[in-house]
Amino acid sequence: MKIQGSGSQQTDLGPAEWFTGTVHVTMLFSAEEPARVSGGRVTFEPGARTAWHSHPFGQTLVVTDGEGRVQRWEDPVERIGAGDVVSFPAGEKHWHGASPTQSMTHLAIQEHDRGQSAEWMEHVSDEQYGTEPVSGEVAE
Repeated sequence: MKIQGSGSQQTDLGPAEWFTGTVHVTMLFSAEEPARVSGGRVTFEPGARTAWHSHPFGQTLVVTDGEGRVQRWEDPVERIGAGDVVSFPAGEKHWHGASPTQSMTHLAIQEHDRGQSAEWMEHVSDEQYGTEPVSGEVAE
């Protein structure tokens, strides 16, 4: 058993290669062999978002605070908010981030394949990000 005290994990700025805008990443736990799951808390400032990416075994997001946006490749942008759970299957190209006016925090849980948990691709364009979401009404 291993207990990590609240606040004992380091928070870093998300790298510009993977994110647009200001993003704070706190790795909460990492896989220890033979396990391969890891999880982190990610906070996106308004307008911040990931680049397009996919995960070898998929990813689950648990939105804990704020309002955000999410999109699968070739599908419309959708709203997400506190309490929503978003699951991406293995290999699905997607992005996620805050709304233009509100921050958003989520827990991100994914598995690693030979040490890699994501394949990072091109940045989400302002045009892609700025598309009005089609669903997912978020309570005020």
